[in-house]
Amino acid sequence: MPDKTVEKKVEALPGDTASTAGVVVTDAGPAPDKARSLWSDAWHDLRRNPLFLISAVLIVFLLVMSVWPGLFTSASPRDADLAKHYLGKPNWGHVFAPDWLGYDVQGRSVYARVVYGARASITVGVGVTLCVTVLGTVIGMIAGYFGGWTDTLLSRMTDIFLGIPFLLGALVVLNSFDDRTVWVVIMALAFLGWTQIARVARGAVITIKQADYVVAAKALGASTSRILIRHILPNALAPIIVVATIALGGYIAAEATLSFLGVGLGDTAVSWGGDVARGREQLRIAPHTLIIPSVMVSITVLSFLMFGDAVRNALDPKLR
Repeated sequence: MPDKTVEKKVEALPGDTASTAGVVVTDAGPAPDKARSLWSDAWHDLRRNPLFLISAVLIVFLLVMSVWPGLFTSASPRDADLAKHYLGKPNWGHVFAPDWLGYDVQGRSVYARVVYGARASITVGVGVTLCVTVLGTVIGMIAGYFGGWTDTLLSRMTDIFLGIPFLLGALVVLNSFDDRTVWVVIMALAFLGWTQIARVARGAVITIKQADYVVAAKALGASTSRILIRHILPNALAPIIVVATIALGGYIAAEATLSFLGVGLGDTAVSWGGDVARGREQLRIAPHTLIIPSVMVSITVLSFLMFGDAVRNALDPKLR
């Protein structure tokens, strides 16, 4: 970065010659740092946050395991051999082998089911988060920008959905489906989970639409869609992203809870929640069939919560 040049004019002192009067002396000094945007400043803080680094490494590991489970095990999570039932304890010396974490009551490798179960849980969590973020952002922006009866109607609709208990509503919705696939669970949870992001987006838009650059865009004749997409949405994204990243871990926990209750993913799906439900029946004899998938659910949820908390601290100026 070029140095800032400071010019100083030297006054003539008694005894100086006329040639020295009015000489301009340049003083080179360091220029001030260039101002960073909110996003670059947040990334600068995140890179120095151990909480973010640890959670990011865990999330990347879980994502790789969910997309390419064959990299971690060659065993199939559905191959059952009753000769290898749950009375066979984990063989801790056989790291990454099918018998490393033992077998369940049907003789299936617990390790293979843990690896392949990450796909269903993370797919549901990410899918629900994307759906509720898009739906909640659109509803919140429309309500906050237009105001009036539009805001009243959408806000009352949001309040109605907020009054429905999340898990109870999901139980009712999912019970109406015979084949509960991953996409059915995503749609059911997204149908009930968009309200929080909608309220956050509405509050952000109400504040931003009073800014000078939005008023100037209106005065210059910019269309409503251009104002919403080019001027308001980029400045309202920070609180929306914070809420979405924190909520993602909650959706993964919700999927595991619903599968544990028997109304989540079907019995044919490989799911951590389903394995926890089946492992509770052998808790006294083979506790590893319940503890291991439960630990994986806890680690995954905790990773996303830590990630969301670090992002919140970086994007919220009040927490700096």
